[in-house]
Amino acid sequence: MTRPDLADRVLFIDGEALILDKPAGLPVDEPRDRSPSVTAMLDDLTFGFKRAPLPVHRLDRDTSGCLLLSRNPKAHKRFQQVFEAGLVTKRYLAVLAGVPEGSRGTIDLPLAKVSTAETGWRIVPDPRGKRAVTHWEVLRAEGDRALVAFTPKTGRTHQIRVHAASGLGLPIVGDPNYGRAERGGMLLHAQRLSLPREGKAAVEAEAPLPDRFAAAGFGEG
Repeated sequence: MTRPDLADRVLFIDGEALILDKPAGLPVDEPRDRSPSVTAMLDDLTFGFKRAPLPVHRLDRDTSGCLLLSRNPKAHKRFQQVFEAGLVTKRYLAVLAGVPEGSRGTIDLPLAKVSTAETGWRIVPDPRGKRAVTHWEVLRAEGDRALVAFTPKTGRTHQIRVHAASGLGLPIVGDPNYGRAERGGMLLHAQRLSLPREGKAAVEAEAPLPDRFAAAGFGEG
């Protein structure tokens, strides 16, 4: 992808934190081919500080939306502790390749990582894996697809993608790993993030739905 101007995609900023609206297709960490990544562009996000910010968590390359960065080491440590304590509220929107039964529910499905030389690694349901819990709610159905809000209570790798595909039996549209790749890309968006702070207002932001959702018939409103 072409190099985006991340400074124009800031949703929240103060002396401790910065929330970006990460575009789909941009990895957080630098890939092996050294194509554009968030970490390679951190020096563009100093906004007057001498120190570049650091990502506190990760979003998949093909997932867009709210990505939290810390602006100093003390804040980084505190934010990581809040994530580890499960106190961060995250809301994702996804278009599923089908309409779930019922209007809402909770997926409690442990996950584990498997790897083979032939296909690489992936995440699979496994009763011996780490506990993973996700609440979900259908927001709208259009034909044979549905816009669903996911609120994860744990933060496992590929949690929402696997919970959609294996927990609901309906993969996210465009998911190349757990469903089927599509030209419009994967329709998964980190819409909202809120991180509490002691004695201060929460770090929080909401990222608008990207154009690829509107192209699939699920735009804003």
